[in-house]
Amino acid sequence: MTGNGPQAPHRTRRWLTPGRQAVGPAAGGSPAPTARDQAAAGESPANGRSPAAGWWVEVRRWLAAGFGAFAVVEVIAGIALSGKAGWSFTDALDSFTVTNGLMGLTFAVCGAAIAWHRPNNPIGWLFVADGIGHATTAAGAPLSAVLHDASAPLGLQRLVATVMQWSWPWSIALFLPLALLLFPDGKLVSPRWRIAAIAIVVTAPLFAVEMGAGPETMFADGPRGYLTLSSYDSLQPLWTATEIRGLLAYALAIASLVIRYRRSDETRRRQLLWLVLAAVIVLAFMTPWALVAGTPILVLLAIPLIPIAVAVAIVRHQLLDIRLVVSRALSWALLSIIAVGAYAALVALTDSFISSRFGRSAAVTVIVALLIAPVLPRLQRLVDRAMYGDRRDPARVASRVGEQLAANPAGGMPGVVGAIRSALRLPYVGIAVDGQLLAADGVARDVVPVDLSYGGAAVGSLLVGLRSGESGLSPADRNVLALVAVPLAVAIHAIRLSTELQTSRERLVAAREEERRRLRRDLHDGLGPTLTGVAFTADAAANLISVDPSRASELLSTLRTDTRVAIADVRRLVDDLRPPALDELGLVGALQQRADQLSWRADGASVSVSVSAEGLPALPAALEVAAYRIATEALTNVVRHSRATVAVLALRCGTELEIEITDDGPPNGAWKPGVGLQAMHERAAELGGTFKAGPSPSGGRVHASFPLVTS
Repeated sequence: MTGNGPQAPHRTRRWLTPGRQAVGPAAGGSPAPTARDQAAAGESPANGRSPAAGWWVEVRRWLAAGFGAFAVVEVIAGIALSGKAGWSFTDALDSFTVTNGLMGLTFAVCGAAIAWHRPNNPIGWLFVADGIGHATTAAGAPLSAVLHDASAPLGLQRLVATVMQWSWPWSIALFLPLALLLFPDGKLVSPRWRIAAIAIVVTAPLFAVEMGAGPETMFADGPRGYLTLSSYDSLQPLWTATEIRGLLAYALAIASLVIRYRRSDETRRRQLLWLVLAAVIVLAFMTPWALVAGTPILVLLAIPLIPIAVAVAIVRHQLLDIRLVVSRALSWALLSIIAVGAYAALVALTDSFISSRFGRSAAVTVIVALLIAPVLPRLQRLVDRAMYGDRRDPARVASRVGEQLAANPAGGMPGVVGAIRSALRLPYVGIAVDGQLLAADGVARDVVPVDLSYGGAAVGSLLVGLRSGESGLSPADRNVLALVAVPLAVAIHAIRLSTELQTSRERLVAAREEERRRLRRDLHDGLGPTLTGVAFTADAAANLISVDPSRASELLSTLRTDTRVAIADVRRLVDDLRPPALDELGLVGALQQRADQLSWRADGASVSVSVSAEGLPALPAALEVAAYRIATEALTNVVRHSRATVAVLALRCGTELEIEITDDGPPNGAWKPGVGLQAMHERAAELGGTFKAGPSPSGGRVHASFPLVTS
């Protein structure tokens, strides 16, 4: 679109005729950077590009940025030249400098953005060229006025007029319809559409000739351009055919968009809907321009919505869910009409009722309006509730969650997530604990985790699916979820404790049964046969004592030996249950006795083992056994596996019992976990303690600690 100076004749309006055809979906390009879309754009999402290909991409990006900047400079120059020519805003608007400048700016900038992000998509380059055409016309109109006022050389004036008149038609006849034909991935719908694309390219010069070769001048006494036709008026049938050609070009572009929409997946349809939304708005503004004389030129300012919608559809089509935008826009429009109508009706009825009794008064009308005004906020709350549920009422949401937890404290999580999803109109809600999905409701997509903490420690995550069109949780949603997270964290902690308690019970039962099995096996396989043999030997000795005293004496000797073996087996079983030294000597004495027994290494070298205990109180039996077993196992490992000459066993008791065994053995690398280390670790864990073992700068070190509350 273009125009002349402030005194432009009716011809100026005629130049805008194609602009009225130009309302329609704008062009687009490759979708969001998914693997398939990057492949369509000539980019490899997995393997990357070769250095040469990457260099060429960067060159094209900077070329696009340079061309876009050139159009921006042209628009700025047009603004400066308009001021130089002494034009007012009305003059610049009437000469179409404002509209052409805004279209040149938006098409060029959006095209450069598309080409920067999708350099292999031709739509960005077409938009850049479109913008340069409009921007050149926007700068040429005031430049012609300045040159005319300054009596510049006639050849220069004619050159500027020629460039201005021949620049913008290509934007309307070629670049925009071709971009629409290629939207959104830069490719035709099918190979059969090549004929349509070729026809648009081949016939585009007709429109450029129609708009640029006319005999009209910018000013009443201004010069004509160079490329004019003396027989222009006699070619009216050709110009009519050119106008029809323009309509057909945009009709083909719209038809291709309809076909694409029917064949596309959800992602492509969202891209197309961005264009549909812009087209609907532009058509709403441009229809009066095409049909009603005297329509303000400002309606043309809606056209820049097309390149903006296209750029969003190509580069950031997931910025908003366009279906949500369209549906909510229509919902708000409908609700607004209903609200305004109801408001007006109520005001009219109430005003009529009051006026019949008190007379018509402006003060009474104002009071009536103030009484009816609270209706609108109520409608607003109804709309918010329809779209966002009970987000504005966190207590209600928390109450629904509490009802689900109270109904089924142990396994009510499916009901909880369903209640949250329903209350906030969310597409998905789930609860994950330790990386495992505990409960879920809805379809997971664009999930945002919300931490669930109890006592400062994370116990799980509340997985929240974003509503269509949202890039993150709003502050209102986070406030509600923060309130709900508290009882959820308590419930999850309780479930975890219940699970751990049940697991602990199962382990205790399993350990008890395993210990009983071991005792039964030891008694049956060891002590049982020994005592049976003792009984048989005693019977044999009794039978032989009168007839063969010597043989009976031998049997009594065997009986004595077997009895001692049985006693040893009993002691071994008792020692396995609880070391008797603990009851006889206490923990420190038992450890000192064991330390004395472990004074020699396997190679015959001596080891000095010392035991120190500081303020050791009476300890629970289970804790004494665990401390004794860990300490004796650690000292045994020192004697067997290290080359230490000194070992120290220290017991300290404060808020917890600490056991530390250190030695001066030379370092021999990291300790490999074995049965002994594993057994010590398990003994510490059973009583809620901690265990660490490994080399230290001065030798080996084993450390275990137990909370004293364990009893």
